[in-house]
Amino acid sequence: MPKILLIEDDISFCKLLEKFLIKKTFDVTIAFSAEEARSYIKKESFDLILTDLRLPDADGIVLMTEFKTSYPEIPVILMTGYSDVNTAVKAIKNGASDYISKPFNPDEVLLVITNALQTFPVEKEVVKEKKLPQKLVSAENEFVKGISVASKKLLEHIKLVSPTDMSVLIIGESGTGKEIIAKSIHQQSHRKNNNFIAVDCGAIPKELAASEFFGHLKGSFTGAISDKTGYFEAANGGTIFLDEIGNLSYENQIQLLRALQERKIKPVGSNKEINVDIRIITATNEDLREAVKNGDFREDLYHRINEFSIQSPSLTDRGEDLMVFADYFLEKANQQLNKDIIGFSPEVVAIFQKYSWPGNLRELQNCIKRATLLSQGDFIESDVLPIEFFQSEKRENSGSFSLSDNEKEAIIHALSRTQNNKSEAAKLLKITRKTLYNKLKQYNID
Repeated sequence: MPKILLIEDDISFCKLLEKFLIKKTFDVTIAFSAEEARSYIKKESFDLILTDLRLPDADGIVLMTEFKTSYPEIPVILMTGYSDVNTAVKAIKNGASDYISKPFNPDEVLLVITNALQTFPVEKEVVKEKKLPQKLVSAENEFVKGISVASKKLLEHIKLVSPTDMSVLIIGESGTGKEIIAKSIHQQSHRKNNNFIAVDCGAIPKELAASEFFGHLKGSFTGAISDKTGYFEAANGGTIFLDEIGNLSYENQIQLLRALQERKIKPVGSNKEINVDIRIITATNEDLREAVKNGDFREDLYHRINEFSIQSPSLTDRGEDLMVFADYFLEKANQQLNKDIIGFSPEVVAIFQKYSWPGNLRELQNCIKRATLLSQGDFIESDVLPIEFFQSEKRENSGSFSLSDNEKEAIIHALSRTQNNKSEAAKLLKITRKTLYNKLKQYNID
């Protein structure tokens, strides 16, 4: 199949065009900058280059000229939102195969690409392995490589600390992917062929923590009906990840500190110590330094687990990555639900970009999976989004009606969701029926 290098810095438009081209049996690699494009074209061969005229780090015509000098056999098509005859003529004179202006319809894209490939025929391949669509994600642990400054800093820190045996403390809000970061560190370390054991410290009763961490012998306490291997022994040679470590009781913190200092554990009911060689990665959404000051968390343990700290950024801190993550979660949802949704409507992209995402990546993933299930067409539209996307983030303590600036749209959306059942719509909007009727009258909604 023809291989296309698509160069476009508008992420949502780029991913949408990528999906469309893949659906039309093209093999597509995407680059969000000229620098990325130069890197890809050095590594593999392409049958066609489709590039935006205006890129963040280069002029499209200059980049095209550069490619045509080094790879004259590859046709180049320029895309631009700044349509004028002079630019088109200049592009053609400099070697462009064709020129299309945005917005353009799918049929036009296919016609231009087909004509360019006919002018520069694709050589027949003998036997070639099908290349999967490019993803900004590691297949091993689903770590999505964002393009924002915060994501690049995160990636750099992971790359630096992974080959070491330093203990890592990952700090971030709930739903930001702290366990995925921990898995990525493990997969890039020399321990990657051994176990990665993840433990939710908040789910372990303090009375059972020693047994869960270090194991126990049969009969060592009521309910111990058989020997149990603890998390530390199971992770021997590999990595143990302790999520929400701030939830451990003070007594459990002492037990954990001793195990980390001595690298030895003793199962409950046993006199025999077991040597363990593990790397510890921990995570928290609390301020452990404040917990240390308040006496809720041991300072010596804090320093033991915090040889290197990594900030897991919230989704609002990495806004440029929003549609990268959205597209990845859509691909996952399509696979899990056996659907074939191409992308998101422009209205949904705008709604996503305005929303605050209090649940971060977890909320985004859940939202997209639900929307994928409900969608009947090729694109996710606003009518399959949860009602909270149309409501104000802040409500007065009195509980009075407080929708977003687009409250008319929110009401219409609620009525659509409930097949015009006003009682149910009022419940969705969390207002009284009387308030809803007043709003219907105010906005002339039938």
